[in-house]
This record gives sequence, structure tokens and C-alpha cells, in this order.
Amino acid sequence: MDRSRQDALYCEASESFGAALVRLVRAYEADPDKQRDLLQEVHLELWLSLAGFEGRCSLRTWVYRIAHNTGASHVLRCRRASALVDLEAIDTGRLMDDWRNEADRRLTIGALFDLIHRLQPLERQVILLYLEGENAATIGEATGLSATAVATRVHRIKTLFKRQHAERNVNVSGTIE
Repeated sequence: MDRSRQDALYCEASESFGAALVRLVRAYEADPDKQRDLLQEVHLELWLSLAGFEGRCSLRTWVYRIAHNTGASHVLRCRRASALVDLEAIDTGRLMDDWRNEADRRLTIGALFDLIHRLQPLERQVILLYLEGENAATIGEATGLSATAVATRVHRIKTLFKRQHAERNVNVSGTIE
């Protein structure tokens, strides 16, 4: 691919998906300074990758795939693997206590991002694409999962968040705050 075509595709992708990339980066990294660095890295990787873009998938899918791979690599580089937990592990013991303490002092959106930051990279990508308004088929294309597997994961994450949000609003005496 010639450089002008690569530049044109990058401009199109950046204009069309720039705001989504900012939101995705925010979900992959909590620190604002590191968010800026990660966003630059995502844009660089996107531009570099477009040299090999052959249109076998949509530009949207390509952009999300590159952004996810870059974000997931960032998470794995910057955080200890033990800090990441499976979706099932979030609902147990100590993590639930930590969740309740954290949720008590955050707004709902903060609590949602906290949950997203705890997810493994694949679950994180699924819920972020869902929050961007993508359907299960598109998410499946970007992640390599079947649409059914995507729908199941989205349902489980939403159920977990609803349950944790409801628990957050119930105080010790069992009344709604």
C-alpha cells in the first residue's frame, strides 16, 4: 500500500473513531498521564498497521482490534498478572469487600470503570465495544469470539455490575440509602 493511501485511511479512522479510542484508552489505563501515552501508542500502532490493511474486515473492526491489542499489551506490561482476575473471581470474598469499599466512595460511572479495569483483557474488550454500541456480531469479529459467546459475556458482566451496584446502595441495616 502506498503511503498516501495509508495516511488517508489513518485520517478516516482517526476522524471516525477518535472519540471511541479516547474512551477505550481511559478504560485500559486509569492514570491520566499514562492515558495520553497509551493513546499516542494506539494511534502510532494504528497508523503502522494500516500499511497492511487489505479491507478483509471493516475499518471499524480493524481499528478496534488494533486498539484492543495495544491496550491489552499495555495492561500486561504495566500491571502484575496477579492483579488481573477472571470474571468469576470478582464475585468472591476479599474482592467483594474491596469492591464495596470502593463503590461507597465513587459515583456509578467510577464504579463501572473500576469493574472494567479488573477484567481480563478479552472481557474488557467485549464490554468496551458493547458500551460503544457495537452488536454481538461486530464484537465477535473484532475479538474472534462467536456472537453467542459475546452475548453471554456481556450478559454476565452486566448482571455482575447490576448486582454490585444494588449491593452498594443497600446499607448495613438492609435499607436503601
